[in-house]
Amino acid sequence: MTNIPQYIDDDTEFNYADALVRPSRPQASPPDRQEVAGRRRAYAAGFDLYLGLVVAGLCAVGLMMVYSASIDVSYQVTGNASSTTYFFVRQLRSMVLGVAVLLLFSRVDYHIWRRLAAPMIGVVIVLLGLVLRFGDTRFQAQRSLIEGSVQPGELAKFAVVLYMAAWLAAKRGRIRRITYGIIPFSFLVGGIAFLIVLQPDLSTAASILATALSMFFIAGADLFQMVAIGGVMGVAGWQLISHLDYAQQRLAAHWAAVEDLRQASDHVQQAVTAFINGGLTGVGLGESRQKFANTLPFPHTDSIFAVIGEELGLLGTFLVIVLFAALIYRGFTVARYAPDAFGSLLVAGVTCWIAYDALLNIAVMTAMIPPTGVPLPFISYGGSSLVAALAGVGVMLNVSRAVSRSAVPRRRQG
Repeated sequence: MTNIPQYIDDDTEFNYADALVRPSRPQASPPDRQEVAGRRRAYAAGFDLYLGLVVAGLCAVGLMMVYSASIDVSYQVTGNASSTTYFFVRQLRSMVLGVAVLLLFSRVDYHIWRRLAAPMIGVVIVLLGLVLRFGDTRFQAQRSLIEGSVQPGELAKFAVVLYMAAWLAAKRGRIRRITYGIIPFSFLVGGIAFLIVLQPDLSTAASILATALSMFFIAGADLFQMVAIGGVMGVAGWQLISHLDYAQQRLAAHWAAVEDLRQASDHVQQAVTAFINGGLTGVGLGESRQKFANTLPFPHTDSIFAVIGEELGLLGTFLVIVLFAALIYRGFTVARYAPDAFGSLLVAGVTCWIAYDALLNIAVMTAMIPPTGVPLPFISYGGSSLVAALAGVGVMLNVSRAVSRSAVPRRRQG
């Protein structure tokens, strides 16, 4: 007689008829002593200590580089030659708010986001509609509200991760069915991405689509669904590029740069020049020449990685990449040991979101892809991006608190 498995996943439907036919799930081998000891050290503070330290390091680098990269821009904005801290003070204020949100979200049980995911998606859709109607127009795009203080596109990244985690965890056993998987996924994520494209902001839309598709794959989507969604996204993206003038110009400039870097856009050429000037060890903190007199566009936002390359050299850029790699590793480690499917998908989604944004920004600065306008998480100037990323890390730390309760043994009470 076939044994019935003695486990039931709360996030999936359990079919006893299938259990009689399908073999039971093989029991996972117990972790060795070194793995257990490593987990205890990592969660000794009641959460993933390594993840917290990595994010703190990225934020410290961000504050330092925003101050250095915005010296000349601060003078242009304020008109005061002695004012060099305008953007630094604003970034510091956003960081204080972001850290407060991080601490709050790290203490709030992450299961609450399962109930709040749908209302948050509704709020994001309303805000994206308001941007198209009342948004501030900058550089021929409407992406922000309240004089550039709020960018709903950044909030959309966070909200989509929450909603996708809640939806995929609830439908995990049925997402391979077309009515529960590919169709709802296409309507939900495609609708939000379409509103963002109308701003126009192709880079944020691409980041959201890539993050949602990755979560869909992690949740168990089959190869046919992934190929179908990827094909539709590719065709839709090509159609958008073909009908948007600024996208055509950027793509044409990038192909020209592939053949001859001297034909690349001024933005790309100045970024490459900054890396060349920096060499291995850099010209010194605050000594960048490309950030002055509008030589390098947006040195404190989109191009801050190029400023890091010039001032801190190849070693400085390598340090930043190592910090992001450590964040990704710790994120997927927390997702692996999360106590339920919702927590695992939640942490994996935030990790993918931050990883894709960092990858896009670095790829642009190294002339691998056309300019996109995606900020470098935790480092580029921008309150909405910083607060949203720190909020995502707060949720990750809260899931890691649940992991720590199983990783660190409790002391016996007298």
